[in-house]
Amino acid sequence: MSTRVYSAAMTGVTPRPVSVEVHLGKTNSKFGLVGLPDTAVREARYRVRAAMASSGYEMPRSEVTVNLAPADLPKAGSAFDLPIALGVLIADGKVSNRHPGVVAVGELALDGRVRSSRGVLAATLVAVRQGLPCIVPREMAEEAALVPEVDLYAVDGLAEAVSAVEGRSAPSPSRAPKAPTLSVPDMADVRGQEFARRGLEIAAAGRHHFLMSGPPGMGKTMLAKRLPGILPRFTGEEEMEVACVWAAANRRRPASVRPFRAPHHTASVAGLLGGGSGIPTPGDLSLAHHGVLFLDELGEFPAQLIDALRQPLEDGSVTITRRGVSVTFPCRALVVAATNPCPCGWSNDTVRQCRCSPASVGRYRRRLSGPLLDRFDVRVFLGRMETGEMTGNPGEPSEAVRKRVEAARQIQARRGGLNGDLSSADLDALGWSGKARRVLAGNIDQGNLTGRGYDRVRRVARTLADLEGSERVESVHVLEALSYRTRV
Repeated sequence: MSTRVYSAAMTGVTPRPVSVEVHLGKTNSKFGLVGLPDTAVREARYRVRAAMASSGYEMPRSEVTVNLAPADLPKAGSAFDLPIALGVLIADGKVSNRHPGVVAVGELALDGRVRSSRGVLAATLVAVRQGLPCIVPREMAEEAALVPEVDLYAVDGLAEAVSAVEGRSAPSPSRAPKAPTLSVPDMADVRGQEFARRGLEIAAAGRHHFLMSGPPGMGKTMLAKRLPGILPRFTGEEEMEVACVWAAANRRRPASVRPFRAPHHTASVAGLLGGGSGIPTPGDLSLAHHGVLFLDELGEFPAQLIDALRQPLEDGSVTITRRGVSVTFPCRALVVAATNPCPCGWSNDTVRQCRCSPASVGRYRRRLSGPLLDRFDVRVFLGRMETGEMTGNPGEPSEAVRKRVEAARQIQARRGGLNGDLSSADLDALGWSGKARRVLAGNIDQGNLTGRGYDRVRRVARTLADLEGSERVESVHVLEALSYRTRV
């Protein structure tokens, strides 16, 4: 006898349905599992056998063949334990399926409990698309609840899953995921550095990549860590995209919180962009999708790692190919970087003297290639603060800054997208004053702007106009945008 239960696997950020087909033969006590399984999937036979025995069911006394289709899709992890067990019970006639089909995911403990596993979000999305009920571990019910309009059964053990298949239990009540009580640092903690604070607000409003340079201890890292606090809250679509990326990495998503990733400069290319054996998993760049990727001490990152970032930052996505499997991960992150002006950090400081040789300073700065720097829309230098700035009143709080950022982004949303993503044609179609056009043309004639830099200045100028609520970009906006093209 043959039967079929459904599960799911994540290929990149795309949920793929997996058909768990079970066939019972005539020979005795053999268990075969095919369909490109990894070691964890092949070991399911032992977990399924023990869990069934602990739950009061016997393994069929005949050959059991399980096929995970499509056969050319690699299967990884323990999430297929529960659908395999249900398929075996249905094929053996011990359980009757009252549904036209069912999607299940979960790891089985030897005592019959259902543990959390990867693939819950993928299974829920597949269930909605196919119009089927979905059985998930109770521990993962909140993540599954991200997907609306699904008949969800959250179970603690195999016996509860059997009850759901047989129609003897009702779907679990829908519960919205709880927002974590995370403490996000406040912009009020930052005193002085008004030029850098303004640059950070512009970067948040239009999703412009932001580079800070300056001696140690001037507030570069402090500002970067406060950026998530001034970003708008997730939209439903953004939250689902982020959840899918984190599910592909087999990590719990940062519910309702913009992700903040800060890889060390010793990270590998695979760790930053994505990779791994089998089906590739996302790196820090994609895990920061719709959030912040902070590259501290940018000058210490290897040149090949920095150069590998250039194209993904331009495209907003990164494609990884491993062993014939090619997946594309979104990476529309706001990249914030901080660097010292020289190896010792004190070049151009008004108090301490730089002790680096000209040759070492040149080598240090050559690590930051021109094409990479050109991809940072906003660049600022943080110098030493005066005593009055350091001991003065607290800065403007994050809540006030976020309100201006949200208002600017609402204006951009009505135009169809964020300013950081506007194409040349989009920029040409916007309203520009005659004086603003002349200022831009003059800087091109003087060689101050490359073709890419010209568009980036226009994007920042448009964001400045949005922050002021101006329908047209004026010369004052262009001039301020040009002031953020500081050389590092």
